Amino acid sequence: MEDYFEPFVGIYDEHFSRQYGFWRPYVAQVVYRYLDCGDPHNGFARVKCKDCGHEYLLAFSCKRRHFCPSCHQKRVVEFGERLCMDVLKKIPHRHFVFSIPKILRRYFLYDRKLLANLSRCAWESLKAFLQEAIPENEPIPGAVIAVQTFGDFLGFNPHCHILVTDGCFCGNKGMFRVAPPLELKKLEALFRHQMLRMLLNKRKIMQEMVRMLATWRHSGFHVFCGHRISPADDTAMENLARYIIRASFSQERMHYLDQEGKVVYTAKDGKETKIFPATEWLANLSSHIPNRGEQMVRYYGFYSNVSRGKRQMAGRNDDVPCILEPQGNLKAFRKSWVRLIQKIYEVDPLLCPKCQGAMRIVSSIEDPSVIRDILNHLGLWLVRSRPLPKIHDPPTSESATADLHVPSHTHMIYGDPQYSWDDYIQA
Repeated sequence: MEDYFEPFVGIYDEHFSRQYGFWRPYVAQVVYRYLDCGDPHNGFARVKCKDCGHEYLLAFSCKRRHFCPSCHQKRVVEFGERLCMDVLKKIPHRHFVFSIPKILRRYFLYDRKLLANLSRCAWESLKAFLQEAIPENEPIPGAVIAVQTFGDFLGFNPHCHILVTDGCFCGNKGMFRVAPPLELKKLEALFRHQMLRMLLNKRKIMQEMVRMLATWRHSGFHVFCGHRISPADDTAMENLARYIIRASFSQERMHYLDQEGKVVYTAKDGKETKIFPATEWLANLSSHIPNRGEQMVRYYGFYSNVSRGKRQMAGRNDDVPCILEPQGNLKAFRKSWVRLIQKIYEVDPLLCPKCQGAMRIVSSIEDPSVIRDILNHLGLWLVRSRPLPKIHDPPTSESATADLHVPSHTHMIYGDPQYSWDDYIQA
């Protein structure tokens, strides 16, 4: 990003708009916030041990979803825990994936509002099938649908990951009836009908396209159904909840060749690699950044916000379906920011590295003048948290000289700097 983002923005309309969609100014806002993530010059919190007095500065994060690997991973863990504790009931669930043919994907690339319609079409198809399979009156399934737009090598591939009840709730009876196995080919045909009708109504395709797709031996639409997830398998459910909103790319599978200006990306199975020019890699990444306020996760049926709100007002939101025995109130164990960090990185951020005592955040520093005074006193104001952007022209003498002044221990400002706050107070 440091090396190529600004040149990339300059050439986007000419080189990438046809393949990756129109340029969205919000992408630049996300990237610049990401580049400032963890930079103490933009503010930080003081974290202090109440036992020995040791403390350090913790730089603010950018909180950019679906882009910053660190910030989005916190969101992924939090989402998985919230889903399992507050939304999903202790009943069997299944994982479905609904995908569409390549010929239709470009419409979603140029009009991202269609992603909400993709989610709705998948839900209507599943709801119709599940309700038909349950003989009770007014059966209500529940689903959580996450829309993803990326494939294995970050190609634009809009599809839906769905956590759905493996059956339906039976009105106000407090009962849940498990559904028999669904016929996926019939479900796929219903989904195809819903999608093509939606695109016709939106005037994205013509009847000629529908007739052409009808002649294909393989329509390109596909429905995957996973194994039934037991109500007692909390680990599998939480892992699946994290999976459906995972980030578009994996840092572990990415290798940046800075001298060549290329990115080598390895497939999920580790058997195949693909080489991207740096600017094309940025174009791929940019196409998967949601717009401001764009919802990538939606709740339907029994799990919709309206249904959960009504049950909460009536005092029935914690009711357990009669087919299962209650297993206690898990809401009391809601995880905080500290526990999320522990779970992601297997380290306690509030454990004093000197005395192993409990640390706490004593203040947040956001005033630019105070930030400058503190960092000047600690000798960190002129320390860059990142290297200079890659110089595409022959380096000047000034830039070459500047690189000589970057200390080799700059990473210490984030972890455990050996600076005394008391010295600053006295100064």
